Amino acid sequence: MIDLTTTYLGLELKHPVVPSASPLSENLDGIKRLEDAGAAAVVMHSLYEEQILGESHLLDHYLTYGVNSFAEALDYFPEMDSFDVGPESYLEQIRQAKEALDIPIIGSLNGVSTGGWIDYACRIQEAGADALELNIYYIPTDPAMTSAEVERMYLDVVRDVKQSISIPLAVKTGPFFSSFANMAMRFQEAGADGLVVFNRFFQPDIDLERLEVVPNLVLSSEYDLRLPLRWVAVLYGKVPVDFAITRGIDSHEQAIKALMVGAKVAMVASELLRNGVGRIGEIVDGMTTWMEEHEYESVRQMQGSMCQQNVAEPAAFERANYMKVLHSWRHDPTGRLIR
Repeated sequence: MIDLTTTYLGLELKHPVVPSASPLSENLDGIKRLEDAGAAAVVMHSLYEEQILGESHLLDHYLTYGVNSFAEALDYFPEMDSFDVGPESYLEQIRQAKEALDIPIIGSLNGVSTGGWIDYACRIQEAGADALELNIYYIPTDPAMTSAEVERMYLDVVRDVKQSISIPLAVKTGPFFSSFANMAMRFQEAGADGLVVFNRFFQPDIDLERLEVVPNLVLSSEYDLRLPLRWVAVLYGKVPVDFAITRGIDSHEQAIKALMVGAKVAMVASELLRNGVGRIGEIVDGMTTWMEEHEYESVRQMQGSMCQQNVAEPAAFERANYMKVLHSWRHDPTGRLIR
């Protein structure tokens, strides 16, 4: 009998395939569909720092607007239940999900600065979340801002969030640091129990007809797995955190690769948005078949088996691999590349 169980952030999971934060978990019905499709756990859609601060500013506006007016002029004051209290609704979704589902629920908090919004980390825990994923999405565009300042900002947020909760904390971050290996270690030292690699920084596009900059969501592809695959392979065994890979998982083969370099879970979103939540069960079934054919008894047996420390050619994850790839290509008389 193949043992698919894994442990992530201290949570015992029946298998390592976990839907990451996406529109699929924006409501209770969506979360139930993910569980029914076989998800081992669910990462909730993100609650954003801007939502929390926006609600605070809106409430302050209505509580102070017209305070010096006559009482009979206050009939314009809106009822509290008449406007969208997004953060409170988010907490209620977690409560309902914990009551209705049997799988772990991981909250997701998206922010980039220290401040009062961090209190919601504690409130997410109180609502029943089994763990929290801190999704740090920041584009430093100020030329005067140094890399040290950016790194300090990231680490301050991680420390502040970790100090406010007792449940496990995973940090979802991008790869754009001059030394990601060092940042991974510092995230762990700041309190991260897990690292989710990597955040996808959505790139804007230009509409040539309207001459406007427009948002453009491009779902991840198999190729996007390469970057997190390399870094988890390099850091596994060196930085004592649970790794999750969350880009380019679209098949059981990709999930197995993620586990072999050292990930505890393989997170999926784009594949489910593209082809439906039924893909969860298909990926799990494919993993089981592959493990039987290759005589693996458990997921734990394969985790880390292909990390940099365990492969026959560790340099394959570094510069030597770059040189080998370039020299593996040839060109025909017309100049076209051939292999």
